[in-house]
Amino acid sequence: MRYEIRVEGHLSETLAKAFPELGHVVMAGQTVLFGPVVDEAHLYGLLARCQSLGLRVVEMRPVPE
Repeated sequence: MRYEIRVEGHLSETLAKAFPELGHVVMAGQTVLFGPVVDEAHLYGLLARCQSLGLRVVEMRPVPE
């Protein structure tokens, strides 16, 4: 399943590299991380990574393939 995770602010290229499995795009004061999430453990791992980097998650949602 594919997901979008929107975080507040513009991620630097260095921070974006912390999510090598996801693409990213910056728009309207937010960064959208997107890509495949293999299972629930992977999703929780991505959210934990956001938290450990001090990123504020604004929205998270599954998107159609």
